[in-house]
Amino acid sequence: MSDDKPHYLGHRDRLKTKFKTKGANALEDYELLELYLFRSIPRRDTKPIAKDLISKFGNFAAVISAEYTRLIEVKGVGDAVAKDIMLINAASLRMMQNDLTDKPILSSWSALVQYCQAAMAYKTVEEFRIIFLNKHNRIILDEVQQRGTIDHTPVYPREVIKRALELAASAIVLVHNHPSGDSTPSPGDIKMTNQIIEAGKPIGISVHDHLIISKDGHTSFKAHGLI
Repeated sequence: MSDDKPHYLGHRDRLKTKFKTKGANALEDYELLELYLFRSIPRRDTKPIAKDLISKFGNFAAVISAEYTRLIEVKGVGDAVAKDIMLINAASLRMMQNDLTDKPILSSWSALVQYCQAAMAYKTVEEFRIIFLNKHNRIILDEVQQRGTIDHTPVYPREVIKRALELAASAIVLVHNHPSGDSTPSPGDIKMTNQIIEAGKPIGISVHDHLIISKDGHTSFKAHGLI
């Protein structure tokens, strides 16, 4: 009987050493993913799987943001591995949420944008979320209100304001994504935003901003003079 160890064990040791001595910044996207997959797939070479994932989705952020049904399309990624990959994103978002808690949102604006980017940039369908704020501009709730298609999400201004009243919110930030990658507001986006602003005015609910998120960046209505 041969005592030869699988060829990938030595590679694993070298990659672990590289991470330990040089840090994550020294690793390529597929290497960082491969390192994580060691724990999910202990008895297989994870390098081909990691490379296939990066090839399919484009980069590390896109892989961990991918939906379950798309992850399991990759050979070697089953139920447990897909859930483990999704856990990375869930943990990252929770850390970002914790950083935003109990801080005035206007003084943590860049952190809010980064959070929205991480949460929505790689979604394959449009999502419309609302961040509800109290009178001190601290977050009451971050809620995905609607999910739509690749290029449309139905938004009902009365429902937005109704929900803000239920939560006793004084202000809101509107956020939605463009899966196309182009964060330019459409005429419909602008019309819907103005409708929500007008619906909130009589009852003292203000719209601080509307952010459009895409994998290539974001657009702020306020920064572009649209609010």
